[in-house]
Amino acid sequence: MTGLKGFAALLQSFFVERLMRQRKASPHTIASYRDTFRLLLSFAQRHLKKPPCELTIDDLDTPFLGAFLDHLEQERNNSARSRNVRLAAVHSFFRYVILHEPQHAAISARVLAIPSKRYTRRAVAFLSSLEVEALLAAPDPHTWSGHRDRTLLLVAVQTGLRASELTSLRCEDAVLGSGAHLHCCGKGRKERCTPLRKDAVSALRSWLRKRQGQPQDPLFPSARGRHLSHDGLQYLLSKHLTTARQCCPSLLRKKVTPHVLRHTAAMALLQSGVDRAVIALWLGHESVETTYIYLHADLKLKEQALAKTTPTNIPPVRFEPDDALLSFLNNL
Repeated sequence: MTGLKGFAALLQSFFVERLMRQRKASPHTIASYRDTFRLLLSFAQRHLKKPPCELTIDDLDTPFLGAFLDHLEQERNNSARSRNVRLAAVHSFFRYVILHEPQHAAISARVLAIPSKRYTRRAVAFLSSLEVEALLAAPDPHTWSGHRDRTLLLVAVQTGLRASELTSLRCEDAVLGSGAHLHCCGKGRKERCTPLRKDAVSALRSWLRKRQGQPQDPLFPSARGRHLSHDGLQYLLSKHLTTARQCCPSLLRKKVTPHVLRHTAAMALLQSGVDRAVIALWLGHESVETTYIYLHADLKLKEQALAKTTPTNIPPVRFEPDDALLSFLNNL
């Protein structure tokens, strides 16, 4: 297969055969790869003046893909991590190409040689207890959307579910009897149950009475009754943050995303003395090592460690400035 038929057929078979049938990739993975190629084809249409159906494998050489990656960072304001996620999808496609169409081995090898971009690993952002209280007080519980939003935010900061896990919850996933918990299928198709405190159980019971949904219906639906999208979740969070910042100025200095609420739940567990292995199980981490990021973020734990050390017995000294003339000469 070459030319138009080659690229079109390869891209379709990559999704249908490779991702869906052979690897049985999760819907989230397929959606991420789909969005990458939608962005790539749209970029190609503008810069190569070709409709997507007329693109060939040769059009997607390293100079073009390099320009696409720069476009993601400079024009779409994507972070280096988001850029690397898009690049990983492109790499996965070209590994499929080199396997099924060896005549494209040269271009595939060049594309696979494009490295991921290094980035600064910043400290984990999370909310303090006062900031959480301000955020939860922002929605108006007397309205349908406010009741939904307050319950959703309470569940998010208490359970630490990922954004995709929150938005995919169904009414039947909330078990509110003895041993109350939320059931979800998370990253890597791992199923887990997250226990709920009494305040979350009470809030969910109240919401489900107002929700009046069937077991298979979304637990936190959009205005149209469908599952909330990630953008919809970020929108409602940003809306209530605007209100919360009026009474909690410290929120003005923080960029709060749904993932920050997940970090907030993890930090609350860590500060309460919960073992890191339990936190990893709670959050659905693949490895206990992942929870070390929370140790780096918690200044209180570092201060407690510092308090256990022995101070050095170095006598204090008084600073004496250099002679004015010597100082002038030293600064030349």
